[in-house]
Amino acid sequence: MTNEHDPRTIHYGDFYGVSQAPGPEDPRPLWVVWGNCQAEALRVLLDTVADRAFVTCRVPPVHELTGDDIPHVQALLARARVVLSQPVRSGYRDLPIGTDDLTRWLPTDAVRLRWPVIRYGGLYPFQVIVRDPAAPSVSPPVVPYHDLRTLFGRDDVEVTPEQIRTAARWSVEQLAAREARHCDVGVSDTLLAFGAPAAHTVNHPGNPVLATVATRLLSAAGHPGSPGDPGRTLLGGVRSPLEERVIEALGLDAVPRETWTVEGRSVTSAHVHAEQTAFYADHPTYRESARIRYAELLEILGMAA
Repeated sequence: MTNEHDPRTIHYGDFYGVSQAPGPEDPRPLWVVWGNCQAEALRVLLDTVADRAFVTCRVPPVHELTGDDIPHVQALLARARVVLSQPVRSGYRDLPIGTDDLTRWLPTDAVRLRWPVIRYGGLYPFQVIVRDPAAPSVSPPVVPYHDLRTLFGRDDVEVTPEQIRTAARWSVEQLAAREARHCDVGVSDTLLAFGAPAAHTVNHPGNPVLATVATRLLSAAGHPGSPGDPGRTLLGGVRSPLEERVIEALGLDAVPRETWTVEGRSVTSAHVHAEQTAFYADHPTYRESARIRYAELLEILGMAA
C-alpha cells in the first residue's frame, strides 16, 4: 500500500485492490457481506469465527457506492463464493447494486443468503426513521433520527405500560413481515428476549442481535462455528436515551439513560428537541410522511388524532 491513496480508499483497500489481503492467491473462499452499516458490523463478527475456512472483504455500504465503484464491485463478486446480502432494491441509487443485480457477476455456484435490515423500536417507542422523498439523504440535526413527539410538536406523550408493550410487539411484527417476504435468515424472534442490549437506536442493533444473525447465517451456509467476541461494541457510536417507563413496562434489567451519546459526547434530549423543532419548521413534509408511514404506531401511542 502506498501513500498516494485517499483515506477512504485505504480504509477499503481490499475492495479497491490497494492492499494484498484477501488477495486472489488466498485459497480460502471469499465471503462478501452486502448492505448498510449493519453489514460491516456483521462482517467483523464473521472474522472472529475460530479457524474459519473463509475470508471476508471490507466493502463500502451500498449508500456510499458510486458509478466509479462498479468495476470494483464486479471484480469482487467474480471471486465470491458466498454473498450475505441485506435486501437492496434493484437499481438502488440508479446503480446495479441491488441484491438481485449482483447475480450477473457472481459465479453460477455461489451461495446467496439474504438477512434483514434490522430495525427494532421496542426500546425507543417514539423513535422513527423518515425520509423526505425530495431529499432522501437529508437527516435532522444532531442525530439522524426523528422523535414522533418532537415531529408533531409535543414535549411528551403519556402512554401506558400496555401501549409500550404493544409498540414493541408491533416493531417486532414489522420486522418479521419483512423477513418473511425478503429473507432467508431472520432475527425478529429474538429481539424481545434480548432486552436492553437489543439495540442502541432503532436501526443499530446490539452485539447479541448481530451475533445471532451471524450464527444463523453460518449455519445456513453450512459452515460450522459461531462468532467470538469482537472486543468492542459494534454500531454503538450513537446511543438513545432509555426511559424508565420503557424499562418498567418491558421488565428490563437496565438503568435509564437520560441523554444521547453521540461519538462519545453526551447530548441532552432537550437540545435535540430544540434543534429538531426548528428544523421541522423549515421541513414540514416530514410530518405527513411520518403520518402515512407510521399510522399504526401513532394509533398505538395515542397520537393519531
